[in-house]
Amino acid sequence: MTTSPVLYQRWADVPLEPVTDQISRKLITGQRMMLAHVYLKQGAVVPKHQHHNEQFTYILEGALRFWIGDDGAEVIDVRAGEVLHIPSNVWHKAEALEDTLDVDIFDPPREDWLNKTDAYFHQK
Repeated sequence: MTTSPVLYQRWADVPLEPVTDQISRKLITGQRMMLAHVYLKQGAVVPKHQHHNEQFTYILEGALRFWIGDDGAEVIDVRAGEVLHIPSNVWHKAEALEDTLDVDIFDPPREDWLNKTDAYFHQK
């Protein structure tokens, strides 16, 4: 049986990737999970999208407002110290209510983030 090597990383050593002029991120990826630091400036919008990945969003600093569902009818504000679980294929949109640092955990890793095909970030 072969096992993967243990991975040790410091966030300070992970490169910051600009996504938009208001959103940037750092990614650490394993075989079956992805951990991301996402930095959002106040007013930054993550347009409505869905993905097959299960997601946990844990707010370290700031606050995000989420609109959940295809119609966006469910609105949830998630603040520092709080966690939102988004099951697979659930439509969601987010806006930073203030400068925010969140930790997103995905299973499986977001292939669209890794191969830079996450064009939904640039929709209006």
